[in-house]
Amino acid sequence: MNRQTAVLIFANSSQGERKFKSFAKGDAFVEELNENILQTVKKSKLPYYLFTEKEQVGKSFGERFSNAIQAVFEKGFESVITVGNDTPQLRKHHILQAANEIDKNKCVVGPSIDGGFYLMGLSRKQFGEISFLDLPWQTKSLEKTISFQIEATQTEVIKLDTLLDVDSASDLKELVKLSQHISGKLLSILSSLLNANVSISLATKLLIGRQEKRNYFNKGSPEFLAI
Repeated sequence: MNRQTAVLIFANSSQGERKFKSFAKGDAFVEELNENILQTVKKSKLPYYLFTEKEQVGKSFGERFSNAIQAVFEKGFESVITVGNDTPQLRKHHILQAANEIDKNKCVVGPSIDGGFYLMGLSRKQFGEISFLDLPWQTKSLEKTISFQIEATQTEVIKLDTLLDVDSASDLKELVKLSQHISGKLLSILSSLLNANVSISLATKLLIGRQEKRNYFNKGSPEFLAI
């Protein structure tokens, strides 16, 4: 694998997220999301850089994101894989798959259920060919638009699994349903954020059920359960 690839973690702190996400008043949840993505990226053994609101430069999201990518390229890397903190289903194998495809001169996009993307991997050359500031950031057409721009440069786009990213309170409830894909600690914090007793009860049952399942199948957890 080409070690000229670095991972950019573009994620605000819990304090920074309060400005953008209503549920971020639960600092413990955002902090666990940040810790989760940090540990996942470390498992890839690729060099990485964390850009919180303290390191980001620019007025709009597009400016801050584009400037962060450029900053990593300026450190001498030839390709960058970007990830956020709001997709708990993201695993090491997604990052490594992206790195392998980049080595083949392909661009990689990890689509989100809401039409955005949770991961993007591209080379320095590909980055220069995309009009980042003109992209429809934080809209349902973002992933399709950026994929179209990349394909217009005669570059093949490899799409990873479509995953859920957490942007709203309703997404928290959807995340509970994915208990097999997230850590027990994150699920425990999540249940405390959901006010409805039925949601808390459901989270508790899922935690117990998952533990029973792990005890029954005592042959090692599948990769998507590893945190």
